[in-house]
Amino acid sequence: MAKKIYLLLFIFSLYLPSIAQENQQWETYAKNNEIARDQWGIPHIYGKTDADAVFGMIYAQCEDDFNRIETNFINAMGRMAEVEGISQLFIDLRMKLYIDPVVVKKEYEDSPLWLKDLMDAWAAGINYFLHTHPEVQPKLLTKFEPWMALTFSEGSIGGDIESISPNGLKQFYGEKAHAFLSYSERDWEEEPRGSNGFAIAPKLTKNGNALLMINPHTSFYFRPEVHVVSDEGLNAYGAVTWGQFFIYQGFNEYNGWMHTSAKADAIDHFALTVENRKGKYHYKFGNKWRPLTEKKVIVKYKENDQMLEQEFTAFYSHHGPVIREEDGKWIAIALMVEREKALIQSYKRTKTKNHAEFHANMDLKTNSSNSTVYADRDGTIAYYHGNFIPVRDPKFDWRNVVDGSDPATDWKGLHEVEEMLFIKNPENGWIQHCNSDPFNALGKNSPNREDYPPYIAWDTENARGINAVRILSDIKDLTLEKLISDVAYEPTLMAFDPLIPALKKAYDKLPENDPRKEKLKEPMAVLANWDLKTGINSVGTSLAVFWGNQMMAEGRSMEKSWDTYIFDFLASETSDEQKLIALEKAIKRLTEDFGTWNLPWGEINRFQRVNNDIQGKFYDELPSLPIGYNSSLWGSLSAYGSRAYPNTKKWYGNVGNSFVASVEFGEKVKAKSLLAGGQSGNPFSPHFVDQAEMYSKGVFKDVNFYKEDVMKNARVIYKPGKVK
Repeated sequence: MAKKIYLLLFIFSLYLPSIAQENQQWETYAKNNEIARDQWGIPHIYGKTDADAVFGMIYAQCEDDFNRIETNFINAMGRMAEVEGISQLFIDLRMKLYIDPVVVKKEYEDSPLWLKDLMDAWAAGINYFLHTHPEVQPKLLTKFEPWMALTFSEGSIGGDIESISPNGLKQFYGEKAHAFLSYSERDWEEEPRGSNGFAIAPKLTKNGNALLMINPHTSFYFRPEVHVVSDEGLNAYGAVTWGQFFIYQGFNEYNGWMHTSAKADAIDHFALTVENRKGKYHYKFGNKWRPLTEKKVIVKYKENDQMLEQEFTAFYSHHGPVIREEDGKWIAIALMVEREKALIQSYKRTKTKNHAEFHANMDLKTNSSNSTVYADRDGTIAYYHGNFIPVRDPKFDWRNVVDGSDPATDWKGLHEVEEMLFIKNPENGWIQHCNSDPFNALGKNSPNREDYPPYIAWDTENARGINAVRILSDIKDLTLEKLISDVAYEPTLMAFDPLIPALKKAYDKLPENDPRKEKLKEPMAVLANWDLKTGINSVGTSLAVFWGNQMMAEGRSMEKSWDTYIFDFLASETSDEQKLIALEKAIKRLTEDFGTWNLPWGEINRFQRVNNDIQGKFYDELPSLPIGYNSSLWGSLSAYGSRAYPNTKKWYGNVGNSFVASVEFGEKVKAKSLLAGGQSGNPFSPHFVDQAEMYSKGVFKDVNFYKEDVMKNARVIYKPGKVK
């Protein structure tokens, strides 16, 4: 027994030096940091080196919401089932098709020294937070390792991997025992996720400076607001996706970048002809048969108090992993797998000083799921449609599955940036992208679709894009403030521009003896006189939105081409009867839920934040704020996706405008910003909902960017690990 005790003490003694060394390193990082939180609780981190600043930046994020950081990385590594149980089994399998810790650790070891230093500091910052906050109990990740930063290297709300259906994986890799598992594919009624980006050239602004509107539409609280500075030239402000160490959408002293979701084609599906030859699966490629690579993937899952695991055999072609079976073919997917380069690009863009440097950063071609709207203090404005677009043979239909046995379908390298629909300093003086048709980015001055392969842009036009072009075509003498009020928050819902006249025409055709003529008279008068502007006092908005939802249900099953502008289609292709029945249904639902159809939008559409659950909870009996904004589906540039919940009648927002910023690039950068709710995820923090009322009214706060402004407005200044 004594020998065992001595052995354990000996083994423990071997770890003591490394523990002491780790603690000393943490303290060194902390000593080289200063965090100033301003009147809104926004952290401004000042570090000696970039690595020091990264340490302080992630430490501050942990203070604000460690839960969201941990959840993002549990998901990124395919370990959600270890927390939530077997229901997440195939979602985790999806991630593990790409995330192999052995491979990612090797990528970390092979990374350039400067990047390893940042990843080391990142892990140290999180671990130091946990060390100094023992009251915080992680769900799973009790220690973060530097390589983990590579598992989540792009800040998009829906990465490329999420395009893989977990139901398809279950059908292909699952067993009969998994029949009870079912995953929700994207709901057609779900609020469109995306963003708006506007860049304005100096000739159209009052002060002769370029302007940039940063307006992502994400689930609320998906990104906090952060300012990170180092003595090595880092000085970036903006939105950071929880747990990452780079500003994803933001600006520095010289330039700003806004990422907007786009359909530049970065992903393809290949149908494989597969045969089992002598006990091993092969797929046909040209005139030969290639063996599929087989890889054992273990997914752990929690069941009651036990941790169980399931082993899968994943199959890979040279295109990528097999993700489903379709018409007797195995379907493989090809998408970008460039973790290290993606992290380098994401971080280094924040230190660019002009468009030449920014363009060189874009040449890394790893911002695969987004387009970028850009502006700088030299007066340059630019638009990049996508950043990772493979060169393909245009004779194939790349919107659908292609024949993976035909060598002609193989990718042939990547398009150069200039080939990806690149716009710089257009004559009209403005650029807009609202997840809309990039061939309308400049209105009548836009690039020609015929000059590009079809797969460059599968984007269709939407009501936001139409409204943005309408507004921007007449702008002049624009200011930072007017970019917010007159452009980004302009309230017209252009989706109803073709719809309401079509409904009125259908109503006017009703015979005078039709009982609906009288029944619908008052609501039709409201809609006919409505100015198409959303607002808290607008009854027309309430009627239009409820009717529009019914019309979308009608159009869901109707055959239409992929590039259809849905609202022109609904106006022209649905019958008069369909339009009128949809209005009757809308009135019925409004009356059932609220006692009357004659109800202002603000009585229905509300903002509420009562807890910090990632999937928020809402209660009609608790206080909430009226919101005049609307769904981006209808063309609301200030997007607010709301709906009723099983326990509510009122609609509560959970997606849309979250972090928003308007930036002017003069001799000194000037900016205004706004968050949904507030900076902190702690319901007991004064910064949990301190921006909520401003958010409801579209009132922006001044950004404290320069140190003298930060210190003037600082409410607390401290070093990581010290009590605030």
